[in-house]
Amino acid sequence: MSFLDQLNAWLADPHRWSWTDKAGVPYRTLEHLRFSLLALVIAAVLTIPAALWLAHYRRGAFLASSAVNIGRAIPSFGLIILFWFLASRWELDTTFWPLLLALVALAMPPLFTNTYAGVVSLEQETVDAARGTGYREWQIMLRLELPLASPVILAGARVSFLQLIATVAIGAIVNDGGGLGRYIVDGFALGAQGYGEIFAGGLAAVILALLCDGAFAVITRVATPRGLALQNARRE
Repeated sequence: MSFLDQLNAWLADPHRWSWTDKAGVPYRTLEHLRFSLLALVIAAVLTIPAALWLAHYRRGAFLASSAVNIGRAIPSFGLIILFWFLASRWELDTTFWPLLLALVALAMPPLFTNTYAGVVSLEQETVDAARGTGYREWQIMLRLELPLASPVILAGARVSFLQLIATVAIGAIVNDGGGLGRYIVDGFALGAQGYGEIFAGGLAAVILALLCDGAFAVITRVATPRGLALQNARRE
């Protein structure tokens, strides 16, 4: 069977378009997004408050720079294997925790770095003016620094999320999850007869990444304070 015949047969299978069947593209897409979004939310809760506090008091510059280097050096597949081994040793669910923990670890460095950089880059005169009007430190962080730094923070979230989308697919190698990456792994298991499934799974993952990237671009534009958006437009 030729590659195109394999692809047509794969796409023509009604099970591939089921929302409840594990063989369905909608089912695997939702699984892909669920893992990615859950990891991003957990990473944001763990890193953004800490980075905001450190940046406000101008501490942790070394930690921020180290986070960048760690984020570049961490091997995605190595993390998944490490957490899979630990989950097996501790008798935890190996189809959920290894992938989720690896995703959270990968998402944290860009979020921490961008939050820190976004707050530190704000003009000190603006912060001093808010302090002079009676704002307390926590009010300055939440009402001034966080909103003004939101475009930079969202840029970090965008980078993290795209990395998560790519990494979830790798997770299919070690467990039954992995979202759209399941098709790639299953296709390789079929050898020459699985090229159509490999292509379909890879294409679906690429399309999902592009759609998510576009969605984050829209979210960033909407979430940017109007005054800051006008200021950036004038600079351009």
